[in-house]
Amino acid sequence: MIKFLVFLVALSLPTQGQFGRLLQKDSKTSSGLKEALQIGLNQAVQLTAVTDGYFKNEAIKILMPEKIRKTEKGLRLVGLGPKIDEFELSMNRAAEAAAPEAKAIFGKALRGMSFTDATKILAGGETAATDFFKSRTTEQLTAAFKPKIEATMATTGVVALYKPLSGGLQSLVPGQSFDITDYVVGKSLDGLFYMLGQEEKKIRTNPAARITPLLRDVFGKAR
Repeated sequence: MIKFLVFLVALSLPTQGQFGRLLQKDSKTSSGLKEALQIGLNQAVQLTAVTDGYFKNEAIKILMPEKIRKTEKGLRLVGLGPKIDEFELSMNRAAEAAAPEAKAIFGKALRGMSFTDATKILAGGETAATDFFKSRTTEQLTAAFKPKIEATMATTGVVALYKPLSGGLQSLVPGQSFDITDYVVGKSLDGLFYMLGQEEKKIRTNPAARITPLLRDVFGKAR
């Protein structure tokens, strides 16, 4: 009876050749996904880390903080229109200056991705990879972006521009204030992950975006 059970177990196990093919397939799938993610990550950073990468992209442009936006008309009526325009541009310039910091952080997260992570991402929703990187890198990105944004805002005049605007805001809505640096950092990361999500969707749904044979093979059979 024991010999019979051993025989059944042996039949259920892959042969050495089959096991090798399974490993090769798994390795190919993981490599294909990582190649796709590397392309998407690079593209997302490149699109944001340039002049007007945020400012002229309506999908991620950093607008006036909502609390000020609600009173923008009143602020413009009292002569603060030019300050509002300068302030908005300066926030976007700070985000564009910080975006290159994401490259190394994304790269480290990609290198640390396990095969289990890769298979879940491949079988997941259209932004599964973006969600993975968001959960794994937001803390590090925030720490890296904040000093860069603070330094850039100091040179572009965001803080100086914010003072008259916040003063105007408080005169219209007493007690309203918040940390402008945290606001710009948060919006910068929102824009970066939005662009990464768009790149991921392209590779998953658009055959023309699969620019290497490995991507075409892996993603062409993923669905």
